[in-house]
Amino acid sequence: MFQQNEGMIDRIVRAVLGLILLWAGLWPLGGLRAVVGIIVTLIGLILVFTALTGFCLIYRILGISTLRK
Repeated sequence: MFQQNEGMIDRIVRAVLGLILLWAGLWPLGGLRAVVGIIVTLIGLILVFTALTGFCLIYRILGISTLRK
């Protein structure tokens, strides 16, 4: 559907960082920290999703591509 614009190293970094953020965001926290946990979890999900698909909308808007052709 979308043309890939992320290179392999970019995708690996996003996947690792996304998984770390998912783990940190899902850590059981209470109170105001729960809101921060939800935000961190969402950022982690976005990073993992972009790593799996190889497409980043922000890269597309800015005209950036780390994919070697």
